[in-house]
Amino acid sequence: MGERKKDSDRRVGRRALLIGGAAAAVGTSVLARDELARLWWRMPSVEKPRKAGEVDFRGARWVAASSANWRRADRPDDYDIDRVIIHVTQGSFDSAVKVFQDPGHGAAAHYIVRKDGHITQMIRELDVAYHAGNRDFNERSVGIEHEGFVDRPKDFTDAMYAASARLTARICARYDLPVDREHIIGHVEVPGTDHTDPGPHWDWDRYIPLVRKARTAQAKA
Repeated sequence: MGERKKDSDRRVGRRALLIGGAAAAVGTSVLARDELARLWWRMPSVEKPRKAGEVDFRGARWVAASSANWRRADRPDDYDIDRVIIHVTQGSFDSAVKVFQDPGHGAAAHYIVRKDGHITQMIRELDVAYHAGNRDFNERSVGIEHEGFVDRPKDFTDAMYAASARLTARICARYDLPVDREHIIGHVEVPGTDHTDPGPHWDWDRYIPLVRKARTAQAKA
């Protein structure tokens, strides 16, 4: 709940500064009509059209989180995305979906990966999910939850690792992020958090090569 209150005040993003700078430099009278139209959609007060139920990762199932657990945005135009944050639900897939749909919970991630590799998206990558416990990291990251418990290594199945790696590879490609431990981090590594996930049994030495392999395969497809 505290995180939601702390994260609720919208600030002017970098796109407003970029647009203002461009207008001052060249003057709106000499901007081409199509350029003006393009910049209009990048204004902080203008919302791009969206399709209900649309997902950012092909094959994911859409289940909407409560609007109380995320903030509408237009990333990466207003906030750069430079991190993927790995979480563990500390519970079942169904319980994670339920709490992310609870407006009183105050938190939710963009995605949940089930043990069998099924992926559910609950918040668009455009928007700021309250998942990291740190406003700055919320604004610049995509959060991925994984079904299970940090002290049960058997919860981290082959299907889960493979599906999560494909998802993270696609996110890294979309935002041009290097596939490394600086840009793919655990919740425990977020400054100021009191969480320990994904825990000592999450196999980073296995996961990062899987993400690299998936990104290479996607690039060739």
